[in-house]
Amino acid sequence: MSILAAALGLGACAYPYTPPALSPVTAPAPAATAATEQRSVVTILISIDGFRPDYLERGVTPALSGLARNGVTGPMLPSFPSKTFPNHWTLVTGLTPDHHGIVGNNMEDATRPGEKFTMATDDPFWWNAAEPIWVTAERAGIRTATMFWPGANVAWGGTLTKGENHGVPVGGVRPHDWQQYNIALSGAQRVDAVVDWLRRPAATRPRLVTLYFDTVDTAGHEHGPDAPETTAAVAEVDGLIARLQRDLAGLGQPANLVIVADHGMAATSSTRTIALDRIADVADYRVLEAGPYGSLYPMPGREAALARALTQATPHMTCWPKAAIPARFAYGTNARIPPWLCLAETGWSIVKTGPTEAFAGGNHGYDNRAPEMRALFVASGPAFRAGVRLAPFPNTDVAPLLRDLIGLPAGRGLDGDDAPFRRALIRSDERR
Repeated sequence: MSILAAALGLGACAYPYTPPALSPVTAPAPAATAATEQRSVVTILISIDGFRPDYLERGVTPALSGLARNGVTGPMLPSFPSKTFPNHWTLVTGLTPDHHGIVGNNMEDATRPGEKFTMATDDPFWWNAAEPIWVTAERAGIRTATMFWPGANVAWGGTLTKGENHGVPVGGVRPHDWQQYNIALSGAQRVDAVVDWLRRPAATRPRLVTLYFDTVDTAGHEHGPDAPETTAAVAEVDGLIARLQRDLAGLGQPANLVIVADHGMAATSSTRTIALDRIADVADYRVLEAGPYGSLYPMPGREAALARALTQATPHMTCWPKAAIPARFAYGTNARIPPWLCLAETGWSIVKTGPTEAFAGGNHGYDNRAPEMRALFVASGPAFRAGVRLAPFPNTDVAPLLRDLIGLPAGRGLDGDDAPFRRALIRSDERR
């Protein structure tokens, strides 16, 4: 166990807990049975996909803003590429996409010709390079439950046999409880499922839970980050956080809430596009991904021609061969990354051909240091001090924090550590 984890003593602590007053709603009084039970602290990792930190300044987030004010908050830097699946896997492994292998929302692997990873892929082959925290916890005897999280439905460490129904998983480890992602499951239903898990007797109650909301990201993509529809989605998810707080209070359940986003969102428009077919001959390449960044494979025998085209100066876009991607992106050594990466200026879009219809909305995947790509981080609960403001930190540090909170030893070979949070955590001796 790490020195910090030992000092915190959070892995199996159980002590009386009085939930903080909630605003604008009042927490109901705990039931008599809950009031007499000393419940162990649960850690709940909550992802609000696409939630920028500055969304807290819109005046529609009393629950989240209250947690930030009375807990710990600070701008979190996503890993590159600032996409959903790479960053959700970073948050639970402590590794950059270059190291954990989920290098994009779409990817290929030379050892699996003809196959492609998409956001519906649950074949462990694609995920097995890095162990997520729920697998580490389950192996340590810590029960976990995941109400959605990219990769949480995968039989990690196992294999997938080929056959009907996309194959059958063999072996591997999953959370003790997990749900297959379905966008039709409402936010309220997701919260209720988490609360139902926490109603269990202590012996079967999870100590690490994940919860995922997608509505803010969906609104940001469709309408743009500054649209009233996006603000309405922010208010909606804040209401879900308040619902969770009320229900936890009703159970008398102490919880360390760690609320994160995977990335931010930037405004995009059909007036800000870079068409690849106007830069290079379409016979010279094929495109794997396009948008804020483009990933390209040269066609056989056309490597030099593509290199000449992509290395010419192009307004609002920079291209690199894989080996020359700047070191600050920590991206380019993984075998799944295509030979060429082109990155658009924030707010611009790389497209295969020029748009034929006008569009406006939002997107992410840009330079992970761009202000628009910054991600929400708020933490509150018995383990955290009040009113702590953090300097910008990388999201590789979240998994080490979670390990501290549930009593796991410090991870080895991780790209992050718990250093940003040490002054924000309350030692166990300070609570007595």
